[in-house]
Amino acid sequence: MSESNGRFDVETLRGVAGANAFARGEAYYRKNQVALLSVEPGRVLAHVAGTDDYRTELTGHGRQIDGTCTCPAYDRGTFCKHMVAVALAVNARGNQAEAAEESVLARIRRHLEAKDGSALVDIIIGLAERDAALLRKLEIAAAASDLDDKTAETRLRQMIDKAIGRSRDIDYYEMRDWGDGVAEALDAIAELVPAGRPELAFRLADRAVGKLEQALDRLDDSDGYCSALLQQARDIHLAAASLAPPEPLALARDLFARETGSVYGSFDGALVDYADVLGEVGLAEYRRLASEAWQNIPPRAGPVRRSLDVSGEHHALRSILDFFAERDGDADARIALRSKNLTSPWSYLELAQFCLAHGRADEALRRAEEGLWMFEDGGPDEGLLLFVVGLLTEAGRTADAEVRLWQAFDKAPSFALLAELRRLGGPAARDRALELLETNLHSQVAAKWYSRADFLVGVLIEEKLFDRAWAIARKHEVSIGTMDQLARQSEATHPNEALAVYALRIDQYAAAGGDPAYDHAARLVARMATLQDAAAQTEFVSDLKLRHARKRNLIKRLG
Repeated sequence: MSESNGRFDVETLRGVAGANAFARGEAYYRKNQVALLSVEPGRVLAHVAGTDDYRTELTGHGRQIDGTCTCPAYDRGTFCKHMVAVALAVNARGNQAEAAEESVLARIRRHLEAKDGSALVDIIIGLAERDAALLRKLEIAAAASDLDDKTAETRLRQMIDKAIGRSRDIDYYEMRDWGDGVAEALDAIAELVPAGRPELAFRLADRAVGKLEQALDRLDDSDGYCSALLQQARDIHLAAASLAPPEPLALARDLFARETGSVYGSFDGALVDYADVLGEVGLAEYRRLASEAWQNIPPRAGPVRRSLDVSGEHHALRSILDFFAERDGDADARIALRSKNLTSPWSYLELAQFCLAHGRADEALRRAEEGLWMFEDGGPDEGLLLFVVGLLTEAGRTADAEVRLWQAFDKAPSFALLAELRRLGGPAARDRALELLETNLHSQVAAKWYSRADFLVGVLIEEKLFDRAWAIARKHEVSIGTMDQLARQSEATHPNEALAVYALRIDQYAAAGGDPAYDHAARLVARMATLQDAAAQTEFVSDLKLRHARKRNLIKRLG
């Protein structure tokens, strides 16, 4: 059967792999370098002989193709040639490849099942003597299951330290192998929990967390290997503590120190997760520790220097005390917690939203308006302002809401504020806003992240008032991006103005040089052909080629 009619769509395969990887993978397949180990409905497993022997796994059907490979290219995020070769090999066997013949792994399984236990042990020992990774895995498993607690703890501590600790930094390309080794050690610790040795598992998981936190300083965790291992170690720690709860006061003090003091957040939310393990005695100690620490944090309101920004400890303590206040049903205490640090518009908004969610609309409005007043020198915070406007509108105070909006729009106009003004005031509000914007064009203060002229032209584009938009653009300095948008949106009504903008942009792209710039220029030349007659287009292109005759890659794109 043809490859194209097999399990994996060849054109999709070519697209995800790229031309070079596809061609090299096809060569591997043609040279019979693929050994299919297992072809199942859900996956394909194979070995591919290359610079080394690589384990390659594919999943999916048709255009849905995924998988993994042990080669360096896959580690760099590439759909590699080995995966291509395996897909083509499977396709050659047809859509029913999994039923075509017994797989290699199935034959091996049948062979091994016929042997007695001692023969299997001999086979595994022989493999372990030649495979360091397998030897390490078996050694960890043996230490966890066969040794007394003291000896097992010594051996497993050494293995944890060896797996995690290195004297040099670990780079990105080493992370997978490093992570696999650590995961094996953690798996062995996890097996201690159901095996009736939770106290040992607890101590070892605790050590693993500390070692992993130290390792984070000297490795590239871009793909989150270490973070995932930290979570795995913490899960073991919790599972072990749940089966054999430690002394509650000691546990509370240890978890509290970690939840409030860890740089890496390894025990974020520990109080919630360990609440049942802590029991009432441990919870009371947790609460006492948090309350004492909270008293040492001074209340603050209004803008602060960056050096006084809210610390991670503050967030952790507030979360802990909020847990207890919520459990007590004490909304006042929860509001007080959120009121202690009001050093940003967002903190006021969070507080106001909390009040509103708990049926305190009047207090929500008071807190939000206080936040606007506290931060008025830096310009109104849009989220906080719109929250206030919403509450005023719901209270029937539409006039007050409009006053707030116009004050903010005059100071820092934005599309969101304009939309709210139009919602409340209709077309008259739009006309007033346009008049205000034109009056304030001389202001040097930007409207959010753009000039006032850019903003006004943008509004006029939205309203399809292109005559006024072009008049502003001719008179005031407008950004390239806004001019491009205006030209594109008004081609039907102002083709000559659009042509002038495109011609200028084409020259800029040509001057910049490089294939991406030439591609942009060519697209604009093609667009110009839809806006002017053939003679004018021919004349423009001829002149462009003449002026840039030495830029061969540009000339090729112009045809």
